[in-house]
Amino acid sequence: MRMNRTRRVAGGQGGFTLVEVLLVVAILGILATIVVVNVAGRGDDARIKATRASIEGIKTALNMYDVDTGRYPSSLDSLINNDGSPNWKGPYLQSKSVPVDQWGTAFSYTAQENGFEIRSAGPDKAMGSADDITN
Repeated sequence: MRMNRTRRVAGGQGGFTLVEVLLVVAILGILATIVVVNVAGRGDDARIKATRASIEGIKTALNMYDVDTGRYPSSLDSLINNDGSPNWKGPYLQSKSVPVDQWGTAFSYTAQENGFEIRSAGPDKAMGSADDITN
């Protein structure tokens, strides 16, 4: 004797109950909330890391300029356009303009006696605040 293992629902149609569908929707909503909360704050972290990488690239270009000319430039524009320095072998940056940080703000550059400072205004776009990013 052979038994039929399929289960039949009254009326001959199978499917999910309303409670099962609501349970799945609730679980998906909880998972979506967890993903959004964990990913939402990552945008600024990525922009900060990219700005730090830009600063490192500018530092490398400034050091190459120093090796060639014996001094640091007076402005970042000298990394792209010859400022009349002897032994200038630039451009030292690949871009045709001075790079900006990830928020679209120009970097601040200050040549010092034995070095330099490169500063990004950071997320608030205000130079001199607590969120500035420097070398």
